[in-house]
Amino acid sequence: MDKVVNVKFAGLGGQGILTCTDILGRVVFDMGNDVKKAEVHGMSQRGGAITSDLRYGEKVFSPMIPVGEADFLVVLGEDQIEPNQHHLKAGGILVKPSDFDAEKLENKRTLNIALLGALSRHMGFSVDQWLGAVRQQLPERLHAVNEKAFYLGRGE
Repeated sequence: MDKVVNVKFAGLGGQGILTCTDILGRVVFDMGNDVKKAEVHGMSQRGGAITSDLRYGEKVFSPMIPVGEADFLVVLGEDQIEPNQHHLKAGGILVKPSDFDAEKLENKRTLNIALLGALSRHMGFSVDQWLGAVRQQLPERLHAVNEKAFYLGRGE
């Protein structure tokens, strides 16, 4: 892969954005990609806006995604679409909670993993690769509920 793929996560502090970034980073790194990450925290500790950039490919030189160059924009709330839409390139893919029935989540704190499930439908990595990264990132006691959320996001 000589193309750099750009994925931006956006939401509020405490929603699990950094966890999402770490899980995707693990997936793409395990596939042999060069990976760079950067976060903008702002007032995240008080529920303020936070974004996280992840770039991967054969060789990535900068962790920051230029404005208008995100291949994927994953928002953890519908209210995050408008303030972050300008990051998405023309033809890029927006992944949002309304892409699946988030009311069916067993635990609302697993929304971030459900969004990774929705994102996974657009990326060329296997479900096993995704779930392996989820299991590595999260404590064992949280595996089952997060795997259900991941499949819900995938529409399975």
